[in-house]
Amino acid sequence: MTYPAAVTRLLELGHELGAPTRKFDLAHMRTLAAAMGNPQRRFASVLIAGTNGKGSTAATLTAMLQAAGYRTGLYTSPHLVRINERIRLDGETISDAEFSEIFDRVQPAASTLVARGELPWPPSFFEMLTAMAFEYFASAGVQIAALDHQRFLGDTIGAIAQEKAGIIRPGGVVVTLPQHPEANDVIGHTILERGASAVSAAPYVPPVSPGAERDGATVSGTRSRYRLRVLEEEITVESPLAGRHQLRNIALAIAAAVELKQFGFAVTPKQIERGIRETKWPGRLQLVPAHDGWPDVLLDVAHNPAGAWALRSALSERFPERRLIFVFGAMRDNAIGEMAEILVPLAERVIVTRAGGGNPRVAEPDEIVAAGARLEVPWETATDVAEALEKTQDAADALVVVTGSIYVVGEAMEIVSRGS
Repeated sequence: MTYPAAVTRLLELGHELGAPTRKFDLAHMRTLAAAMGNPQRRFASVLIAGTNGKGSTAATLTAMLQAAGYRTGLYTSPHLVRINERIRLDGETISDAEFSEIFDRVQPAASTLVARGELPWPPSFFEMLTAMAFEYFASAGVQIAALDHQRFLGDTIGAIAQEKAGIIRPGGVVVTLPQHPEANDVIGHTILERGASAVSAAPYVPPVSPGAERDGATVSGTRSRYRLRVLEEEITVESPLAGRHQLRNIALAIAAAVELKQFGFAVTPKQIERGIRETKWPGRLQLVPAHDGWPDVLLDVAHNPAGAWALRSALSERFPERRLIFVFGAMRDNAIGEMAEILVPLAERVIVTRAGGGNPRVAEPDEIVAAGARLEVPWETATDVAEALEKTQDAADALVVVTGSIYVVGEAMEIVSRGS
């Protein structure tokens, strides 16, 4: 099957885990994996869960493992521009040819299971991609993979934490940081119930007080540079991931790398240092400088209130005097009103657009405007991201902030990065 045909077939399976009325059952995923010979058992895995920062943490840890010479897989979701981004081997996305080849291995197995009644319906888009990632990593000889945990969560902090804690395995090691008390309680009890051990990443979070700046550390919306003691050796952390919120993600990745030694994956302090420096994770406070008629464009996938606060903090610190024009799009199930209240007060004007092509979850521009109507800022609408960006080309001295849905950011990245 050709790559375009494989992508079309995947998209026909529906968005991510499928229709809301379909019950997602992990047993179905196990059935599909078993039919393929359980490829996920042929390499070690690190599962990463959380509301924000999963991808950044996974990308940073993967870079460390690569720096240590391990053949490393990375599986994340969703993607910015192309589906291939979700499956990476040693930092490189799976090629179109490999993608279609792996699809041709998984799809017949899934069809046979449905025909035999061993699966009640075809796997969802996300389940198929997960199976494909397992098969690809196993066939490519991956030694260890970082898997960004995707799941529909609950409506309360406790319920969300309970879903996140679902990745905790009996006897496993859980690397974590202090968070909301209710979440801490759920995660702590799950660790005890499953006989797992907890490791705090707090020792790897740097001081962020003004005094830290005087000691030679730089922790800002522009970059992060500071000293840490890791495995009895001092290293310099220099991360390309901007924003103070990344400090926790980097700390989690460091702590995970340190703990992996007991599982046969030794990573030295210098390899940790190099991995952090070489981390690539686009679309997170990524500045595309002005070129070819485009103004400066900042891309950031702030898709929920926590992400919006992180973006607001970075904007206030990094661009305190700049005129800001927002290009914003979101999914209907995002907290659109709350995100608008956080971000819109910073804006000179807001251009609202659709995101995600034919995704049924996409919020229409009029819905977004209605959600933020009480905020006193000029609102404009655009039929797509390209039109929204065109509306900013008359503001050469402004900073255009593209945010909200990851799909809006991905489409904008593809447009404004050409020739940059």
